[in-house]
Amino acid sequence: MLMPLVAPDIGIDLGTSNTSVYVSGRGIVVSEPTVVVVDRENRNTVRAVGDEAHFLYGRSPEKYLTVNPIRHGQVSDFDMAQLMIRYFLRKAIGISYLGRPRVIVSVPCGLDDISRKALTEAVRLSGARHVFLIEKPFAGAIGSGLPVYDPTGTMVVDIGAGTTDVAVISLGGLVVSQSIPVGGERMDEAIMNYLKRECNLIIGRGTAENVKKDLATAIPLEEPRRILVRGINQLNTSAGTVQFTSTQANEAVREPCEAILKAVRWVLERTPPELCADIMCSGIHLTGSGSLLFALDQYISEKLEIPVLLARDPGDCCILGIGYLTENIQLVAPPDRRSARA
Repeated sequence: MLMPLVAPDIGIDLGTSNTSVYVSGRGIVVSEPTVVVVDRENRNTVRAVGDEAHFLYGRSPEKYLTVNPIRHGQVSDFDMAQLMIRYFLRKAIGISYLGRPRVIVSVPCGLDDISRKALTEAVRLSGARHVFLIEKPFAGAIGSGLPVYDPTGTMVVDIGAGTTDVAVISLGGLVVSQSIPVGGERMDEAIMNYLKRECNLIIGRGTAENVKKDLATAIPLEEPRRILVRGINQLNTSAGTVQFTSTQANEAVREPCEAILKAVRWVLERTPPELCADIMCSGIHLTGSGSLLFALDQYISEKLEIPVLLARDPGDCCILGIGYLTENIQLVAPPDRRSARA
């Protein structure tokens, strides 16, 4: 049996909290947390990556170190990022190819040249032949089925775990954009800090994320809800339980919501009038897992008096858009690289 010559094209949505991998002709084959567990004294000894590493988070002994190699869409630990990407690539397609794959990777729209070069190099050293970087809101718009190549204005707000990317898209490019280091993780931290400050209760990030999903809202509810939150009482370091209401949760996440609204307003103020008119008609489109915060679309719509629409599967929009580009590699690859074989 002959060994395949060239590996299939691959798309990667490299997020702060989760990484998804799309393989041309097969679809999404990997979706795991962006985390690595290594020995504290010898970082070259890797204990777990992805799902296994996430399971060990908060449960591993002191000799293990949990590393998040991607922070706010940037490579924060080059060696661990390279190792993690290589792991995901091999899990997606194996190593039985003579030629290396072409890889499309999503990035925040505000990523500087140095960070872009670092990410490109990390992916290349992980086994890629050519690397193409695509802005997250552009990929999210494609994944939502929006007309990004038409001469009309489309506004996308991609709210991930580490960043929020706001962009106006027309004719296949970003007209105006901004990226801020605010996302789902900032909301989790806000809930943790609120409970510690107001209720003297210390909770972990996983508990905070569950509270966000179950209770947090961008606007106050007419009929407040409440749940019991368990953690550690910081006054006597014993187990503690408090009753937490949706009103308190709304107060906790108010600052991140206001930061996202400010970024959207900033982009709108710098958008050409003709494209603004298109946005007023078609609305603002929310993508990314962070946009699932209850009533966030209503909050932005009421503040800006513009229709806001939540994508059908906001958490998968980016990887689905990258998948479309992976299947149609000619949209991102220059002619000389489309025909290249290595």
